[in-house]
Formats: sequence, structure tokens, C-alpha cells
Amino acid sequence: MNYLNLNFKYMEVLEKKAKTLALLGNEAIVRGALESGVQYVSTYPGTPSSEIGVIFSQIAKTVGVYFEFSTNEKVALESSIGANFSDLKTLVAMKSFGLNVALDSLFPLAYTGTKAGMVIIVADDPSCWSSAQSEENVRGFAELLKIPILEPSDPQECKDFVKLGFEISEKFRTPVIIRTTTRVAHQSALVKIDNLVLPLSQFKGKFVKDPRRFVTMPPRVLEMKAELLQKVEKIKKYAENLKINFIENRKTGAKIGIITSAISYLHTKEGLKELNIKVPILKLGFFYPLSEEKVKKFIKGLKKVLIIEELEPYLEKEINRLAKDVNPKLQVFGKNLLSEIGELRPEFVTAAIAKVIGKKYPEGKLSASCGASKLKTTAYRLETKHIARFCPGCPYWSVFATIKKSAPEGTIFGGDIGCYMLAGQPPHNMQDYLFSMGSGFGIAHGIEKATSISGNKDSPNKQKVIAFIGDSTFFHAGIPALINTVFNKSNPLFIILDNQTTAMTGHQPHPGVGKTGMGEETLPVKIEDIVQACGVNNLKIVDPVNVQELENAVKEFLPKEEVSVIIARRMCALLAKKQRT
Repeated sequence: MNYLNLNFKYMEVLEKKAKTLALLGNEAIVRGALESGVQYVSTYPGTPSSEIGVIFSQIAKTVGVYFEFSTNEKVALESSIGANFSDLKTLVAMKSFGLNVALDSLFPLAYTGTKAGMVIIVADDPSCWSSAQSEENVRGFAELLKIPILEPSDPQECKDFVKLGFEISEKFRTPVIIRTTTRVAHQSALVKIDNLVLPLSQFKGKFVKDPRRFVTMPPRVLEMKAELLQKVEKIKKYAENLKINFIENRKTGAKIGIITSAISYLHTKEGLKELNIKVPILKLGFFYPLSEEKVKKFIKGLKKVLIIEELEPYLEKEINRLAKDVNPKLQVFGKNLLSEIGELRPEFVTAAIAKVIGKKYPEGKLSASCGASKLKTTAYRLETKHIARFCPGCPYWSVFATIKKSAPEGTIFGGDIGCYMLAGQPPHNMQDYLFSMGSGFGIAHGIEKATSISGNKDSPNKQKVIAFIGDSTFFHAGIPALINTVFNKSNPLFIILDNQTTAMTGHQPHPGVGKTGMGEETLPVKIEDIVQACGVNNLKIVDPVNVQELENAVKEFLPKEEVSVIIARRMCALLAKKQRT
């Protein structure tokens, strides 16, 4: 296999003799899954969860696990649902936006429940270090999904929570979500490991028909919802006694306390150390369902409580609700001191603690550009002078330079998710909208329709749209939008950038490259065959290095009154270099 950016010793997760290992959070997740006896793993690569799939792709055959890079997150989940319903222990991994894609099948899975253990890793990205669309917080889905959500704060908890997740899943026959963030997934620390027997036992799955359990149709589906609500209550009682919810710095008669979770817990400990004080901390590893009795006992005698959590104040809202019954006079601090935008940083947390306890914290320790004169600092990333650009030798350089030269003034350029997002930066500045994977095509169709005024091709308002999409993104979510454009008769020009890999997340394979995630040869799915099968008549495959050919194709297709597709095919420069060496 020719994956790049393997800056971790992936085989280390298979260590049998050591008592501790230095692991990234994502590596620890893999180790936890292996110690749990996972049998089936599916994913679509998405940072900050990408390493999980890359590691499994390279060790799967050694350990006796089935692994696949699925075409998108919905299919990855459905693949694991099928295996799980056939009695295999399954793990699914994705980034936060992938959960959006998978929701159609995740909601009914909460109703049906699981048959064997199932853990779903979902990685959020506060501050949008690798995520362009939005700063999503998947904790907001908890009440809707009614699925347990655990939040590790470090690599040790990543490993332990995965194992606990499988235990909970098997005990209550429910999927369990492990919610990580960039800082947790890519944090490195020593992890205590448990026994690992390799190769793992292989079991042949068998699906036993049970329509009452696996078919979500009325009126049975309403019975399923009632059963799900009863299950949540049982899990809530179970969670009350779990050690992953614990009190640190317990102090009789304390009047100030802190409730926190995930990476915010580590920031809290750092802040208390810097201020040289001890304040009772309730650390919640089990986000949903919330351990209400433990929270009530913790806040009952307090005068003040500070809720430290990244992004939206989900914990804060619950603590306010509970306080009305057990401690109505409790002062609850949280997002009145800490931003809902971006990652929390240790200095922000330290300043908030100092404010609540009435201790001075030097303003000089807060970045002036983040608002040193205000405690509620904006935690989002500062602007830098560095502008991200395409790699040297990247075929996208010539694609965007040529198309910008060839397209008439006023042409609208549609972006999508992949390396080519960088075309929105100087020197190209060729990105007039950007949403989610596959959306570039769908939005282009809407613009074409809206500006053509009932199909009048001579309308003075008519605007031409050129929308870009990568090869992996095309397989992920671009095909339905292409079909819709053909079916509903609009005429944007679509550029499919085929660099023969999933480049942005580490060069994982996709259906067009002829190899599976386990390195096995498979029939490559040709993009041009799909495009033609969708009914596109205007299709050309060009090498973007041939500038004149690309320019001629753009000028020929742009005036067409039906959708046109140009496939710009040239291997990613980094992957080509790797293959040469």
C-alpha cells in the first residue's frame, strides 16, 4: 500500500509484552477495539479520525479482522449494521460531518438496537483545523438519537472507553458513540495496555431472520420507540455507578465546584495547578445519558459552579435544569465566561476559574488579540500570514490556472470538499460557495435553474457555473447530484478532479483505484462509465498538464445547453513520488 503521512508506528498497537505504550488517541482507540475482540471495521476517511482506518487497513489481515474503506459514512455504518446483525462485533469510524451523512440509518438503528457489540467513533474538530463546513458539535444529537455517548479526554481513556463502549453495547444491545475531538485524537501519551491475543478469533456471521426486531415499520416502530426510552432509563441508572464519572479534589463543605468533560478536564487541571489551588471537580466521561443523581449530589451544597466545556453549553443547560430542584440559589458560570466558538485554551480556562474564585489572573497571559481586557475571550484561531497552497507539482495548479483563464468574466465557481478547496485561496480565488461533500454539483444546478428564468437561454440574468469535485468525493456524494442535474435539465460544467486517491486525508483508496482498504485487487470503477451511465453526452478526459486541451474543452463545453463533464486525470504528485521511490 502507498499511504503517505504515516508518522506513527502503526504496528506498535499490536505489542503483546509491554505494559505501557506511547500512543496517539486514535492509536489507543484501535488498541481498545483489538483488546475488545473487534471483528468488523468500516470507515470513510475523515480527519481527525483518519488514522483509525489507516491503521486497521495495514493490520487487518495480521489480526484476523475484516476492514473496509466504504464509499461514504452512511454506507460504512450500514455495512457494519449488516455484520452486527449477523453476530459480529463491529467498529465504525468517521468525522463529525460523516455522522450527518449516516443519520438516516443511525436513527432506526437506535430503535432496532444491536445484536453484537457496536462502537461508533465520531471525531469533532473545534476551531475547524481540518473541517471547512462548520464547527459541529455532535453532542447535540444525543437527545434525538437516544444513543449513549462517551467522551474520553486522553489516549488512556480512548482505549478504556472503547472497551467500556463495547461492554455497554453488549449489555444493553445498543450502539455506543465515542465522541473525540482533534486534541484528543491526536494527543500522545503513555497508555496502560491489557492482554492481546493474536490473531483474533474469526467467527462466521449468520443472519437470523427477525422482522419484529429489524424492520422499522408502523405500528411496530412506535413500540420500538417506547422500548428505546425504557432502555435509556436503564442505561442512566447503570451510568450512575461507572468510574468514568468521578469527583477529584473532593472537599467537605466546599462552596465552589467545577463540572467538566473531555479535553476541557485536562485544561481545568492545568489551570488549577497554575493558580495553585484545589477545587472539587466532577469529571463526566459519560455525556449521555447524564448521571443526574451524581450531578445533584455534587452541586447540592455549592454556592458557585463553573461548567467548562467546548462549544455549545449542553452540560451547562442540564446543570441549570437540575439546580432548580436541588439548589435554586446556585450561581452557574459557563458560557458567560467562556466562548462557544473554537477550542478552549488553558489560559482561557485558567482565567475563568480565577474569576469565579475571586483570584487575580495576569491579563498579560491572555493574547491581546484575543481580548485580554475581557474575560470572555474569543477562542477561535487567530489569522496567520501563512496561506495554504497546493503541493509542488500538484496537477490542480494547472487545472485552476487554465480554467480561470478560459472562463468568461462573471462565471460562478462552485467548491467542494477536498484538496481543491485551496483554490479558494490566493492566487486562484476560485470558490464562490463551499458547503459539504457533493454539494458543489447540487448547488450549481440550482443556480443554473434560478438564473435561467424558466429555461430561457437568452435571459439576461443567466449565469454560467463551473463546479469542481474530487474523485473520492464524487464516489462519496457527487453521483446523485449529477443524476439530478441531468434529469432536471440544467447545464453547468462539472470538473471532476481525478488524482487517483483520497489525497486530503492521507491517500486512502476509493472505488476508482482498483485496491480495497486491505490491499486486495478489485475491479476499479471508472468515473467516465458512471458519468455516461448518468446520461451525460458531453464528456472529455484530459490530462491537466495539457493546458491547451483543457482550455479547448472548457471553451467547447461551457456554452452547451446541457450538463457537461470534464475529467481532469493525473495522479497526485505526492503519491506519484512515493510510488517512484
